Amino acid sequence: MTVTSTSQRADERRQKTDGFDRRLLVPMVLGSVLNPVNSSIISVSLVAIGVAFGAPPSQTVWLVSALYVATAIGQPMMGRLIELYGPRPLFLTGAALTGLAGLVGVLAPSLWVLVLARVILGFGTCAGYPASMYLLRSEADRTGRSSPAGVLSVLAIANQTVIVIGPALGGLLIHLGGWRTTFAINIPLALGCLIVGMIWLPKTTAPRETRSGLAGLAGLDLPGMVLFAAMLVSLLLFLMNPQAGHWYLLVITAVLAAAFGVRELRTAQPFLDIRTLAGNRPLLASYARGLLIAMVANCFLYGFPQWLEEDRGLDPTTAGLVMLPMSATAIAVSAIAGRRAEIRGKLLAGSAAQLAACALLLAIRPSAPLWLLPAAACAIGIPYGLNNLAIQNAVYHQADPQRIGSSAGLLRTFSYLGAIGSTVGTSAFLTPGSGTTGLHHLAWFMLAASALFLLITVADRTLRHTATTTA
Repeated sequence: MTVTSTSQRADERRQKTDGFDRRLLVPMVLGSVLNPVNSSIISVSLVAIGVAFGAPPSQTVWLVSALYVATAIGQPMMGRLIELYGPRPLFLTGAALTGLAGLVGVLAPSLWVLVLARVILGFGTCAGYPASMYLLRSEADRTGRSSPAGVLSVLAIANQTVIVIGPALGGLLIHLGGWRTTFAINIPLALGCLIVGMIWLPKTTAPRETRSGLAGLAGLDLPGMVLFAAMLVSLLLFLMNPQAGHWYLLVITAVLAAAFGVRELRTAQPFLDIRTLAGNRPLLASYARGLLIAMVANCFLYGFPQWLEEDRGLDPTTAGLVMLPMSATAIAVSAIAGRRAEIRGKLLAGSAAQLAACALLLAIRPSAPLWLLPAAACAIGIPYGLNNLAIQNAVYHQADPQRIGSSAGLLRTFSYLGAIGSTVGTSAFLTPGSGTTGLHHLAWFMLAASALFLLITVADRTLRHTATTTA
């Protein structure tokens, strides 16, 4: 039996069921976790890579930033392409790029080739999440029923779990085969995505614009995508090194943003529908919350292991294990909270827990008992589980159904803007020799972001009427 015939039979079985086709969960979960696992797995590899190539932290940080930049640009682009051409071809293309990036990383002779591999990896892992959200909406359209809240919970749990498992997995891989294994792991993951994508992703899900007769390049808006990419690159370059001498990057960003806005307002099929987006304040508030939760979580995800290794003297494997309770807590919290449809309560509880967890970091001292270190990871896991689950559910319901792919991708863009903001805070406060004082300064930075998160949530009255529904 060929892969093609298997896929066709899967499509036929799918058409005969009235409920959500749960076979889609396998490619949806596997594709959507590629990006977060690669975002986090590198965190315990930076020191080893720096030693291998004789590179200082100011250079190895590009391994983090390169993926962030590529992902921030690529997510909404992939989402728009999925809206135009369907999820299957973009999913498979992304999987192939992911495998290529893994191979380049394994063979890389220099640090900057590794950075190139991370750029390819960023674009390759962009398709999974918007494809999953598109499939959810397509299933809702096909069945005439809201997609199960449980499916959204599975995606949220999978994504927030692997991003925290990443450091532990990275430490284990380094122990078994060195830092290059953190790139090599993408090869089997990509093969898995290709196999399940070819077998289970439907060929019959026609893009919405295609159904309206707007097929081909006419709806692609390449100039808008180029302007969007250039605007983000200039902004992200400034954020990664915010100095007075780089002010011109903000001027370039403003000029490109104006040009992008004019282009999108004048074109019939814009890459991002600015008019609709600007009028959707609840969605914009969710994007702001996505940025802030990513900033707080990544400050901890990258800053805490760095402190553990450099100031507490732990090896990468042990540092990864210390971070593991964050994942376990996030899983448990999301599994329990995912049973409730109400969103505002999750965000309020998550806001309070986030403030408390950041405050706990201020209690850590060089002589702190060992048990307090995983306890801090547990504390961060509570708001991470609650807030990510709630934000993902909110965006699904707040976004224009016809733009669910690009809207989901744009959520990831804001998340990576927050992640890059976290690197600014980490590099500013955790300087060589800063020790526990630097960790405490980072904790105050996280507290400020958490307070803003709470303020946006309390002020957003529309959350009272935004809730997931079960099918």
